[in-house]
Amino acid sequence: MPQITILSHQEIEHKIKRIAYQIYETFVDEEEIILAGIAKNGYIFAEKLAVELSKISTIKIALCEVYIDKHNPFKPITTSLSKENYKNKGIILVDDVLNSGTTLVYGVKHFLDVPLKKFKTAVLVDRNHKKYPVKVDFKGISLSTSLQEHVQVVFEKENSFAYLSN
Repeated sequence: MPQITILSHQEIEHKIKRIAYQIYETFVDEEEIILAGIAKNGYIFAEKLAVELSKISTIKIALCEVYIDKHNPFKPITTSLSKENYKNKGIILVDDVLNSGTTLVYGVKHFLDVPLKKFKTAVLVDRNHKKYPVKVDFKGISLSTSLQEHVQVVFEKENSFAYLSN
């Protein structure tokens, strides 16, 4: 099966802006929020959301990179910020694609070790193949695919896109 583009660069940019507004509406009363992006593409997506959020709000945005071994999510999860940096704050856990929900559920579990004000999740593509009862609060697109199909997001400066392949 050839690659089928599901989101063009312009569509991704539009989704990022829309999600940024949704995040702002949800966290409008906060002074600071944490955008915790799952390495690698989730963090890039979080960076793009931070840029858009800074254009529309005065909320201080801290970026946090979350390192999860996607092949073995039982391994310890590490972050670029210490727990003290996100204690009693609002967090949005960000990833590019929600496949089975494994990565997101283990990411959520990691952040629940400290008290938080509010916790939300954001993904660009939700594949609707959840193994765990993970709800995405902010999503760019929902896509029903077969288990054999794969969704990839490519973030490039002037040509980001998402595609479906076997």
